[in-house]
Amino acid sequence: MLWSAFILGLLGSLHCVGMCGPIAFMLPVDRSHSVRKITQISIYHLGRLLAYGSIGLFFGLVGKGLYIFGIQQQLSIVIGILMIVAILIPIHVFNKYNFYKPLFTFISKIKSGLGKALKKKTPDALFTIGFLNGFLPCGLVYMGVFASLAMGNAAYGSLYMILFGVGTIPLMTSAIYLGKFLNSSVKKRIQQAIPVFVVFIGLLFILRGLGLGIPYLSPAPAVEMATSAIQCH
Repeated sequence: MLWSAFILGLLGSLHCVGMCGPIAFMLPVDRSHSVRKITQISIYHLGRLLAYGSIGLFFGLVGKGLYIFGIQQQLSIVIGILMIVAILIPIHVFNKYNFYKPLFTFISKIKSGLGKALKKKTPDALFTIGFLNGFLPCGLVYMGVFASLAMGNAAYGSLYMILFGVGTIPLMTSAIYLGKFLNSSVKKRIQQAIPVFVVFIGLLFILRGLGLGIPYLSPAPAVEMATSAIQCH
């Protein structure tokens, strides 16, 4: 399932450019020195990856706790359904119920921190910009959070989100260098591919939770595997 994180980030990075593009364009990098510019952009990305990894670690720990209580497979099914539902329900329905209101205070603090960091040109400021950038609300990040929760493991949850972040690096870096460089037809095709792939990931999580005994794809529940091993002896 980890491979899906990179592809989700890669496909969704167009959305990331749309949401975080203004931050990328305003990065205080030295545009007159190519090597220094690459180093500064890398520091920015490291900040983002640390933020994503921290988010994945937290939700992976939560998923591990649920796994200990023996509901990890049910959780995988629920998360798969939520991912599909989130794609099928129009965005204006979510906006109508204002689900983001509890996060407004947190988001305002992040934006305030970003504003201060963008005025500086030091390496630590670039790292801070990337780190805070990783905590900005984003639908695709929420999809990654669902997936890291379903991993049922802190390390895998963190790795899932890091790989998601790695997938966003190529397009985000290109945006810093080239600005708005994709034509409308390419953007439209990528945007159309994102919900299809998210639904596909959701179906994979549902299949994984069903425990059909398919190696790697839908492994049997741990209890059943242990019982089979005992019977073999």
